[in-house]
Amino acid sequence: MKSSRYSRNSEKCGLLLNASLALITCLICGCSSSTSPTFLKEDIPEAIVDIARKEYKINLKAKLTGETIWIYYPVEKIFEKADKPEKYFEKFLIKDNNSDFRHGDLKITYLIKAIPETEKSQELKYNKDTLERMNDILSITRRVLFSSDRMRKAEPKFISIVIADTKTGIELKEFSYYLDLKKVSYNYISLGEYQHRTIQDINLRPEAVGDKEGAYINYRDIAMNEFISLQIQHRIRLKFQKPEVDKHADIDKEVMKITAATLKAYGIKDFNTVELINRNTNKKVSLNEAAIWSKSTD
Repeated sequence: MKSSRYSRNSEKCGLLLNASLALITCLICGCSSSTSPTFLKEDIPEAIVDIARKEYKINLKAKLTGETIWIYYPVEKIFEKADKPEKYFEKFLIKDNNSDFRHGDLKITYLIKAIPETEKSQELKYNKDTLERMNDILSITRRVLFSSDRMRKAEPKFISIVIADTKTGIELKEFSYYLDLKKVSYNYISLGEYQHRTIQDINLRPEAVGDKEGAYINYRDIAMNEFISLQIQHRIRLKFQKPEVDKHADIDKEVMKITAATLKAYGIKDFNTVELINRNTNKKVSLNEAAIWSKSTD
């Protein structure tokens, strides 16, 4: 594994998508909603830890901070060498991909360049046991949260699951909106849409080495504005890693469409402006709410 930040390497794309699909399949096909007992909000972390330990022999940590439930699972191996490396093609280089949403203004900065199509190999795959445990953790989380959904005040808004390799410091983070989990479970949104809404990232975190407790994690309450910013970055990353995207695609237009789709998906209307800054061309565009809806459909 490379020592640089994995979020900057497109090599991880297949790993993230494969894990996401596996977790989604578990949610839809392999899990059922529990109807009892009903957990109070403050009991959710303890219930997740207790079920994981007693029924699955999984030792993890869980913490509720405001409206965000954090789950930390330390492992000794997240990835292993693939028996048969997967081939894929890279057509775009993402050198910058940032967004900031505050005080009603959304600012998106990006530097995305078309490059000569290059064949690459995905040399790693998920360790089978770790992938199974990831499925189990999401099943447990869903089970506990769904057992609390009769009391709306007991529902967190966001779920952050962190899997850390305590030998290498590799960290896999999955971040999702609880209402999206409910929607995909009851077929209000498709599996593909849920995949786009679930933010995944891989990073190298030296602080995770030897950390069985998750002490290095900044447990904090996530605001919707931060979630929207992260999701726009996530969707941009996914878009320009798809093999079907034309190398002559209008990058500005695609970023605008992604932004509008994200805002629409979450009913975000209380914003003043959306500013798009293309660092490759130095082009800046500032749009109000009416303009972003209009331009995104051109």
